[in-house]
Amino acid sequence: MNTPPYSLLMRLSDPGDRGAWECFVELYTPLMYYWARRAGLQEADTADLVQDVFALLVRKLPHFVPAEGKSFRGWLRTVVLNRWREGLRKQIPSTISGATLDQQCGIDPVADFWDREYAQHLTSRALEIMQAEFEPATWKAFWEVVVSERPAAEVSVELGMSVNAVYLARSRVLRRLRVRLQDLLD
Repeated sequence: MNTPPYSLLMRLSDPGDRGAWECFVELYTPLMYYWARRAGLQEADTADLVQDVFALLVRKLPHFVPAEGKSFRGWLRTVVLNRWREGLRKQIPSTISGATLDQQCGIDPVADFWDREYAQHLTSRALEIMQAEFEPATWKAFWEVVVSERPAAEVSVELGMSVNAVYLARSRVLRRLRVRLQDLLD
């Protein structure tokens, strides 16, 4: 699969780029499920929330421009939390304020919204998706050097490749990963 040399967020501004939307959905569905479950939603409610968020994102993402100093992650977090709050407000008396709602549900809007988990999840999902795009030997060389942290010389002997070929495999996969995740990880 040839990936254009621009970010997924840029590609989402083109409504005809079905591949960009498929990739975005594949990357973010599990993450939004995770966020919703951490907020205390049951499985069926989680599915409804994620579907509702994606319906909104179809309209909003083509026009998304990150504000200076703001991250995509923060914006997406706000979208998910606001949709969740809207659903709760429909179910509870209007006398409860947004701050009280956050406190009752254990949500601290100022706290770090799982930055590390976000980055790990997104990178892991992108790597799962990308694996099919590379020859098995290229993928194995990358995996052993980067993920397993084995020396390139050791991996080259195991795979019957030159040390330079191992470094090139690592670079190719990492370059593609950076392009895929550009603007998505801060």
